Amino acid sequence: MTVDGVRWGILATGGMAAAFTADLVDLPDAEVVAVASRSEASAEAFAERFGIGRAYGDWAALARDEDVDVVYVATPHAAHRAAAGLCLSAGRNVLLEKPFTLNAREAGELVALARANGRFLMEAMWMYCSPVMRRLKALVEDGAVGEVRSVQADFGIAGPFPPSHRLRDPLQGGGALLDLGVYPVSFAQLLLGEPAGIAASAVLSKEGVDLQTGAVLSYESGALASVHCSIVGGTPTAASVTGSLGRIDIPQGFFHPERFVLHRAGREPEEFVHDPSHAPHNSFAHEAREVMRALRAGETESPLVPLDGTLAVMRTLDAIRDRVGVRYPGEAPDGDSDESPAAQLTPA
Repeated sequence: MTVDGVRWGILATGGMAAAFTADLVDLPDAEVVAVASRSEASAEAFAERFGIGRAYGDWAALARDEDVDVVYVATPHAAHRAAAGLCLSAGRNVLLEKPFTLNAREAGELVALARANGRFLMEAMWMYCSPVMRRLKALVEDGAVGEVRSVQADFGIAGPFPPSHRLRDPLQGGGALLDLGVYPVSFAQLLLGEPAGIAASAVLSKEGVDLQTGAVLSYESGALASVHCSIVGGTPTAASVTGSLGRIDIPQGFFHPERFVLHRAGREPEEFVHDPSHAPHNSFAHEAREVMRALRAGETESPLVPLDGTLAVMRTLDAIRDRVGVRYPGEAPDGDSDESPAAQLTPA
């Protein structure tokens, strides 16, 4: 890191990479110094768009760039294991898009690699870094709604997506659960932790990925979480947490909340609204700031997005997939196979 800020590399040049970089370049203590793609032309076009000094036509060159403090990996998630593993092995710190990997085995490998090399690694779960979500979590932990009895969350988009789309492609880890369901599951586990029991059902496409999935997560405390995701129907993207003394509702966009409402018996509803002076509620700046804070503090993981929590979410996603019968090419029944699509990918 320099006196002026943290130097970022961007690995991939798609829509997510562009959205993140657009917010990143507005931060005065962030400097985007390099970008990499498997296509040199794509990397150069991205670099020109955002005023980035170095463009690489392969991932390994970015991983070797010692002027890069941290790499944001925004490839499709089937390539997360290969891309992040390459960067960590080369000594780079990594912010890795969600879902973290295809399965818990791959996630465990990346976490072990980061810890062995003393490198920072964090899932880009921007929901956990949102000031509004952090306030909601603090209220629940302080007992504002009493003992949590239930959590509900949904995330669906209307589509339709043709069979050729990545969301329908098993080789790219397609389906609603990994792309969208990771948010409702992560919301539930933010408040309740890893479930003791899981029941799930899904509608599968002819390609074998889930078009929509519903799951009930049960806990030893007696709490239940109901989560739903879909790529065949738009949903409110709402969430709620109900306790023995009250309820909190996020009416829409719970994964980047602008506001929520606290309801308690005998009191007027209390609305909590995002302060836009700290960046828009749907900005990636919140997670970028957390990464830079942690790097400056010498931390190898974020307390807001702990790696053990990421691993727990991946175990839940694996369990849901197992129950509904979604398995990606090369995976064993428990998702534990070295022949997964990510393992087959080469880094350049």
